[in-house]
This record gives sequence, C-alpha cells and structure tokens, in this order.
Amino acid sequence: MTATKDDTIDNLRKAISHFVAERHWEPFQTPKNLAMAMIVEAAELVEEFQWLTEEESQKLDGQKRQAVSDELADVLIYLIHLADSLEIDLLQAAHEKTERNREKYPATTPSLDL
Repeated sequence: MTATKDDTIDNLRKAISHFVAERHWEPFQTPKNLAMAMIVEAAELVEEFQWLTEEESQKLDGQKRQAVSDELADVLIYLIHLADSLEIDLLQAAHEKTERNREKYPATTPSLDL
C-alpha cells in the first residue's frame, strides 16, 4: 500500500487497531508492553547505523534504506498504538511540546565565529 495525500495519523491509528483486533492481541497491547516494544524497535533502527561513517549514514544504498524504512515504520506503529492506548492526540501533543520548546530554547542569530 502506498501512502496518499489523504492519509492521516488517525487513518493509520485505525488500521493499526484493526490489525491488532484481527489477531486478538489486545490483552498484550498494554502501555508498558507497547513502550518496551517501541524501544526495542528504536534499538533496531540504531543498529542499522552502527559502524557507518557520518557520510555513509547520509547516503544509504537501496537495501540499507529499506531496512531503515522498515525500522522507522515499526517505531511509528508502536508510537501511534501507544498513544492510542493512552488516548493521547499525538499531533496536539507534538504542537504543544514544540511551543514549550520554542519558549525554552528561543532562536538566536547564529554567530559566524566558529
């Protein structure tokens, strides 16, 4: 399935929920378990970059790029499912956090003196 401009986080959330329900996995999909699974997937993402140089990490070949894409997708799926299980609106939370970060870390004019 290819993403379209009409895709939303909510549509993906519904698809994930349906996938889980079809397999009767709900009893195992607790916030604790989802958070732990997400961290495992994040570690697998990091593993894809282990031992690469900075340059290599910016120019992934087809096979490595697909592996990174798969791990990013796993992290996103667990993140969305965790937020859903806790009834957290991820977009709202991200906007609110960005605003708090804006206040905490105000933009300054970068110095050219390195």
